[in-house]
Amino acid sequence: MATQTTASCTGSTLLQPISEIINLPVDQVNFVACQVFALLMAVWFRIYLHPSKTSPFIRHVVATLLGFYLALFCFGWYSLHFLVQSGLSYGVMVFAGLEHMHKYCFVVTLGYLIVCQITRVYVFDYGMYSADFTGPMMVITQKITSMAFEIHDGLAKREEQLSTSQKYLAIRRMPSLLEYLSYNCNFMGILAGPTCSYNDYMGFIEGTCYERRHLENANGKENGKYKQSEPSPKNDVISKLCTCAISLGVYLSLCKLIPVERSIEDDFVASTPFYLQVIYLYVAMLALRPKYYFVWTLADAINNAAGFGFNGYNKDGSPRWDLISNLRILDIEFATSFKLFLDNWNIQTSLWLKRVCYERCRINPTAATFLLSAMWHGVYPGYYLTFLTGIAMTMAARAIRHNIRPYFMVSDTYRGIYDVITWVGTQVAISYTVVPFVVLAVGPSLKFYRSWYFCLHILCLLMVFALPVKHRRPQAKDQQDGLLKDSRHEKQADHNRSHSTTDNNCNQKDKTT
Repeated sequence: MATQTTASCTGSTLLQPISEIINLPVDQVNFVACQVFALLMAVWFRIYLHPSKTSPFIRHVVATLLGFYLALFCFGWYSLHFLVQSGLSYGVMVFAGLEHMHKYCFVVTLGYLIVCQITRVYVFDYGMYSADFTGPMMVITQKITSMAFEIHDGLAKREEQLSTSQKYLAIRRMPSLLEYLSYNCNFMGILAGPTCSYNDYMGFIEGTCYERRHLENANGKENGKYKQSEPSPKNDVISKLCTCAISLGVYLSLCKLIPVERSIEDDFVASTPFYLQVIYLYVAMLALRPKYYFVWTLADAINNAAGFGFNGYNKDGSPRWDLISNLRILDIEFATSFKLFLDNWNIQTSLWLKRVCYERCRINPTAATFLLSAMWHGVYPGYYLTFLTGIAMTMAARAIRHNIRPYFMVSDTYRGIYDVITWVGTQVAISYTVVPFVVLAVGPSLKFYRSWYFCLHILCLLMVFALPVKHRRPQAKDQQDGLLKDSRHEKQADHNRSHSTTDNNCNQKDKTT
């Protein structure tokens, strides 16, 4: 297996002997080896290049050079695409007008990613589902487009047009080329992310992230005594590395024993009762998820080891290192709704989709967000089938929650029954939805759905058309109009309110956001 994949590996073949011994593709071995190296460099970076010992310039330079080295080792000359994509987008930021810069940058960055994905899939190797150079480009795309919108918010919009989160994320000056490259290509996130806001990254580089989080989380008593000491990420890093080890062991043990592809084989469908097919599909998806748990948790641990990811303190005074965490495993496995599952899976990508698309799209933001997610993931047809199904699932879940959930909220017993039923329904719906995402091609995807008689598609459509749902417009979609409408509403609700009505209204809107 490892020998067969050598030709498709564009990076270093130094670890080829190890690849043959453990029978894994050499590009995957390179990826894990580089992440382990990045973890060691992160510890060194935090201790010896601490903001109190060196300048932000040195930290930017070292983080960027190490990132380029890891990219070159894993992907060879294909890593030049990272520089080309970043360079084109930076040129748009500098030379395009602020009014439309974010739109042009979005089109250029996402367009370049899609072109690279098309060439990799349809020109070089269709179906290669391994480490490839478009993976890091997906994270870089998130960072560039987020930065473009944040620059637009900070330099082209008035303060009252921004929500609370947009005010925090807004970039007030154009980043230098070094800062831009360091943000996009630093060694902590070049291979697996996760994405983060530019302001949070600059706070980490300059050493101000702890102060900001202290101030945001301090309540005068609870956190005040922690203000003078810098929190250590050691315990969280060790905990996340243990999670990585368990996830990797589970995945390597079960992935070949319970393949998802087995659920669409003719003999399996013909000889297995339907309820056992449902159970098998759930268990197969359960065995597949630890691969993502391993990759994202390791990436989070690397950032934490470097000192990035501090998010204030818990109520007991222990530090939180989940600022850029990408998943919450227990919340995923015990999710009782489609939304809860998605909210805890690939968290930073969900935030990116929300900030860039959902809050800004004026027409059907839910469908637009799923479409953008499919385009960002790649050009395999299975991605689009998954996200089109996801739209129907999301709308049906909203209808069920809006119309049926209130009847179960009358007692704890009924709530427990509702939670059990919705947990089972959520796990089955997720497993059903993501089959095309795993098998990639149209034929096997439709074959699977036909074997299930498209039952969940039909059920979702019936729920959407039969159950009324109150449509809610995203509050941040049109903030300026929203402020005016809220002001009029406040005036009509209470004619005796004092001259501070406008300020109170803005504060109320910020809290709601």
